[in-house]
Amino acid sequence: MDLRKIKKLIDLLEASNLSEIEIKEGEETVRLARTTSRPVEIAYAPQPMQHAAPQAPRAMPMQGPTEAATGGSAKAGGDLPDGHVVRAPMVGTFYASPSPDKPAFVTVGQQVKAGDTLAIIEAMKMFNPIEADVSGTVLKVLVENGQPIEFDQPLFVIG
Repeated sequence: MDLRKIKKLIDLLEASNLSEIEIKEGEETVRLARTTSRPVEIAYAPQPMQHAAPQAPRAMPMQGPTEAATGGSAKAGGDLPDGHVVRAPMVGTFYASPSPDKPAFVTVGQQVKAGDTLAIIEAMKMFNPIEADVSGTVLKVLVENGQPIEFDQPLFVIG
């Protein structure tokens, strides 16, 4: 299931009186439920195959708003150069080039236009292009090729 759909479901749950939402799409199930200790809790597990023993879904806690705003750690702190920060729209693996034998999409000092591909993030075996949302010069690349990344983690600074 697309992470953007899950985010929309979270927003729907927060905006409504519902205490829980469960969506099945193919073999995947997403269950969102309100709890007293955290605003939203996510349980996500693919449906078990018919010959496998049933598995209970695992609760995966969501980052709180203050953690999400900082990327969840102090490493997103004040060491960023001035400019527009492009952040990860999802959790996954960062790739700077379309394949290992190809050059990086962008390098520091390169001019980019809004809509240019900066990198790709692999999430759930899907390759998602990360596009520049502003035009300018790439001032800094903040992650390394093949590095796992978190939601809202700073990836690039464009000036």
